Amino acid sequence: MHDDDLIIRPALAEDERALAVLNRAAWSTLSDVSPEPSEEDGVFDERHTPDQFLLALVDGRIVGYVRQVPATPLASNRHVRQIQGLGVDTSVRGRGVGRKLVEAACQAAKAGGARKVTLRVLGWNAPARRLYESCGFVVEGSLSEEFLIDGTYVDDILMARPLAG
Repeated sequence: MHDDDLIIRPALAEDERALAVLNRAAWSTLSDVSPEPSEEDGVFDERHTPDQFLLALVDGRIVGYVRQVPATPLASNRHVRQIQGLGVDTSVRGRGVGRKLVEAACQAAKAGGARKVTLRVLGWNAPARRLYESCGFVVEGSLSEEFLIDGTYVDDILMARPLAG
């Protein structure tokens, strides 16, 4: 895969089936706190709409996604966006797809008037933490033992990146 082989574009309603397949394949206790999605589970609903997702495609195939939403519905918090989902197909991991998706989400947030992008990542997810740090995110806080996953208490790490400038 070369850089010019990768296309990042907004999701469309008709992407749901392929996106759901990728979402199931990318699910892991390393990164997810919700139950593993079933074959019947879709991706889009009233809270998860296509306009929140950017997709990475190679040769027309969805190989990654990022979901970016307002951090809260409050007007006083309108300047903050939050990444609430990132998945990359195992066949292209380590090739910069995740980084390009995170950067595209930050660019879209800034174009939409945001001054800051936040996210939450599990403390034991070292690969994701390294990716976010390489994209300019810094730890702003930590919730100790916030989740119990497979019998282990896991910290919830809060990270952010300023977009001003």
